[in-house]
Amino acid sequence: MQEIPRKILIIQTAFIGDAILASSMIESWASKYPNSLIDILVRKGNESLFLTNPLINEVLIWEKKKKKYFNLLRLIKKIRRSKYEAVFNVQRFFATGLITALSSAKIKQGFSSNPLSLFYSKSFEFDTSSGIHETDRNAQLLSPFYTEKAKRPRLYPTEKEDDSCLKYKTKAYQCLAPTSVWFTKQWPKENWIGLIQNLAANKDEFIYLLGAPDDFNACEEIRIEANCQNAINLAGKLSFMESASLMRDSKMNFVNDSAPMHISSSMNAPTTAIYCSTLPSFGFGPLSDNAKIIESKENLTCRPCGLHGKAYCPEKHFKCSNSLDQLIN
Repeated sequence: MQEIPRKILIIQTAFIGDAILASSMIESWASKYPNSLIDILVRKGNESLFLTNPLINEVLIWEKKKKKYFNLLRLIKKIRRSKYEAVFNVQRFFATGLITALSSAKIKQGFSSNPLSLFYSKSFEFDTSSGIHETDRNAQLLSPFYTEKAKRPRLYPTEKEDDSCLKYKTKAYQCLAPTSVWFTKQWPKENWIGLIQNLAANKDEFIYLLGAPDDFNACEEIRIEANCQNAINLAGKLSFMESASLMRDSKMNFVNDSAPMHISSSMNAPTTAIYCSTLPSFGFGPLSDNAKIIESKENLTCRPCGLHGKAYCPEKHFKCSNSLDQLIN
């Protein structure tokens, strides 16, 4: 067996949900090699997910929106100077393949679908047909040094972030994250309104709507039309880690197949995941001990319409979502 690398870099510069799932690699590696130095490279905006993680030595940040390629070259130089013994690249795109190839690490591992995987010391197939979860799919990149089942992803809210949420935890509550970047991943507004009205039957509980700042207006429309006094719109008012803290202690978290689902998983929080055009078998499902999946019971030949969501329903009927009413009937 190869000598165990003690200084490693994990690369995941995709969006928030993917970055959260990559934290599973940190948990897995640290569980077996607690004396290792683990660094992670993420896109700017996702660094707060990892800055409080006690298992991480350093968080590297790639600023992709300004001077993207200048910052890329600067990163490559920094990574070469850092003399990592192993680089594990989760991303399947050229830029991170270039970082990996030029890293000077002896061990370079990633997915074979990366266009520069020929420069890796070992590559692995990115398989979405077997039903394997993304965390286990990513954990393959760590072999032969780690071959067990992947650990659950984990975020580490600070005491300050927990304290900032105490005012929302004065009585029982449930969280709803009704939005998604992709239209076909998003349960329709009318269904979220119906769900809130069902939950509102218990007047002793709060209902919190969660999301990013850009989601505030959509959440506010839902809140107003639901006409529920106990529903409160917190979209854009909480940081990632404050949202994680709130979801951890929620009676239930209702989410689409989107980033809030992965936040919920990282806190082992109760989760009801609503699937529209995508499938849990792609490997991005909820990981909490108390997790339930809601999806259409109809045999739809058009579902799934792709690995990721789409901006519109290609068939123009959106039956994968419109036929999904188990939560409100």
